Amino acid sequence: MRRSTKPVRSCLLALAGLALAGVGHAFALDYPTRPVHLIVGYPAGGTTDILARLVGQYMSERLGQQFVIDNRAGASNNIGTELVVNAAPDGYTLLLVNPANGINATLFDKLPFNFIRDIVPVAGFIRVPNVMEVNPAVPAKTVAEFIAYAKTNPGKINLASSGNGTSVHVSGELFKMMTGIDMLHVPYRGAAPALTDLMGGQVQVLFDNLPSSIE
Repeated sequence: MRRSTKPVRSCLLALAGLALAGVGHAFALDYPTRPVHLIVGYPAGGTTDILARLVGQYMSERLGQQFVIDNRAGASNNIGTELVVNAAPDGYTLLLVNPANGINATLFDKLPFNFIRDIVPVAGFIRVPNVMEVNPAVPAKTVAEFIAYAKTNPGKINLASSGNGTSVHVSGELFKMMTGIDMLHVPYRGAAPALTDLMGGQVQVLFDNLPSSIE
């Protein structure tokens, strides 16, 4: 598996942050007095999950309470988001926000929540690039060679993503628009299964977040 040296930038940079459904007495000096659930809208192994586990471990060590990582994958991150929106606004159910939360506001005609109204931000803590990764079986060693190969093989390249509306998906669609190439989008429930199929050759290219791809 090869990785380009230039990350996709601009609006495609993943900006993750913690948010909770409400604050109430959450910021009392004795918070937290019981385990806190940190909701991740993707399966284990992707960037959002990796970041959640790092932050959860840090918070557990500093605050003396367990931060439980709860993976609620599906519906382009909306299942996990809705769970947090409907949770008690007491600071014990947190959401790891990712670019899909912003993208979904325009991608879906109707959502069972209003993200801006129903979610209260707490802190932003990381920004990561998306990188272009290609299966070694593709006869291209540079981005230019990949574009040339794709143009001579329209519709024969499978573009993987971590789900519809994710920054990974939008990165690939932007790449298609900028280059005029034709690729078939194959959405997965998260980055981990997409990376598995990329390495196995079922898909040929992926514009994934760096943390889940670095190994």
